[in-house]
Amino acid sequence: MSRFTRTASALAVAAAVVAAPIAGATGAWAAEAPAAAQGSAAPENKVVNLAATPENLETWIRDALAVMAKHDIPGSYEGIHRNVMRESSGNPLAINDWDINAVNGIPSKGLLQVIDPTFDAYHVEGTGNSPFDPVANIVAACNYAADRYGSIDNVNSAY
Repeated sequence: MSRFTRTASALAVAAAVVAAPIAGATGAWAAEAPAAAQGSAAPENKVVNLAATPENLETWIRDALAVMAKHDIPGSYEGIHRNVMRESSGNPLAINDWDINAVNGIPSKGLLQVIDPTFDAYHVEGTGNSPFDPVANIVAACNYAADRYGSIDNVNSAY
């Protein structure tokens, strides 16, 4: 094998190793909103736009922060945004289909990759009932993070 071929092969393997966690964490995005999320309504009964855009993400985080303030759930825009980008890259329909939770039949879902039992336990009244509802997902995840870590701001890796 030539030096060039060995170098190219090593680079290809390195690229695959680096890309694998990224692809795994985001590669299972739903192409269409699950039935539970379709027509998801905010408390004001308006249909939530689930398009993963920077503008929508900012709105979802700000709406979640408003709910969190009413329920004394700590967290900042920066802490939420950092964790959303790591967990789902801002896609509210993200589903993790490869980790131990998925193997056990309870895949992580939504912007902050919450499993159903955690979503159910930390869901906040007045938000949507689906982990695919962006505001409900953020608020439930932040409620969980507050209980476990003091705040979503203290979370810097998978939680």
